[in-house]
Amino acid sequence: MKDIHTLDRRRTLQAIALALALSGGGAMAQAWPSKPVSLVVPFPAGGTTDVLARALADKLTQSLGQTVIVESKPGAGATLGADYVAKAKPDGYTLLVGAVHHTIASSVYKKLPYDFQKDLAPITTIALVPNVLVVNAGTPARNVAELVALIKARPGHYNYGSNGNGTAQHLIGTQFQNLTGTDLVHVPYKGSGPLTTDLLGGQVTLSFDTVTPVLQHIKGGKLRALAVTTAKRSSALPEVPTLEEAGLSGFNIGTWFGVLAPAATPKDVLARLNTEMVKAIQSPEFRKRMEEIGAEPIGNSAEQMALQIKSETEKFAKLVKDAKVSID
Repeated sequence: MKDIHTLDRRRTLQAIALALALSGGGAMAQAWPSKPVSLVVPFPAGGTTDVLARALADKLTQSLGQTVIVESKPGAGATLGADYVAKAKPDGYTLLVGAVHHTIASSVYKKLPYDFQKDLAPITTIALVPNVLVVNAGTPARNVAELVALIKARPGHYNYGSNGNGTAQHLIGTQFQNLTGTDLVHVPYKGSGPLTTDLLGGQVTLSFDTVTPVLQHIKGGKLRALAVTTAKRSSALPEVPTLEEAGLSGFNIGTWFGVLAPAATPKDVLARLNTEMVKAIQSPEFRKRMEEIGAEPIGNSAEQMALQIKSETEKFAKLVKDAKVSID
């Protein structure tokens, strides 16, 4: 009898231990986040990526109950920040605010220390922001045709700035030259902040940056917008024509921004992040902020973002090859 009671007691204790283990595992999963979360921005402060990240961080801090920090890690056409997150601990506390630049970099850079599609897990696309061809207000060109004539009159004299080698602005500039038969000097920066400063100061003739960092200067008359690079006009600059309307047939490149995590991040954490981010992006406050900076909020599923990345990577691989852009 004693042995039977001992066996029963042992089985009872084992059942209790198993139940505690299972409930403990659930508690651990539900405990995320238990500390601050970092949104890594691969550009300096002041650019579109930084502005979007901060707007999203504010909303997430409220919904997650933990501080969401925006951390800047610029350099190498946004690939340094991407590499940092790809190699970070996959626990949901280190995330990348990626962009279209990363799908271009996959083809532009001969050697990248990470695979954008394999080493990072998509969460959601935050927004799409049109790029815009802008010139310093002191530049005599009033439209694209006048700008092309100005550049052709002095080949190699004028320059354009970008957010770095291999970024959307770099590729747009290359495509623009190929389609117009012009010769511009490319000046790469680490991000929109320093680029805009030099554009305002006249050190740079023009840029193809996103609308966000230049919008206030366009409205203030310090910069002149000549065309947007997307297929349709920007709601923030409805009077500005598209490059296609200006005569460059088929020109359609915009900049999207989204959030990604290290590939091995637990699925339940990724799902929670997607739910909270989509909720934040669809909120009236966030949408109002996007309207102010010329961005079009999206907030899609992880699967939709993954398909977007795959499609864009393939599209830009062809454009990069045709434009003969390559970085060691």
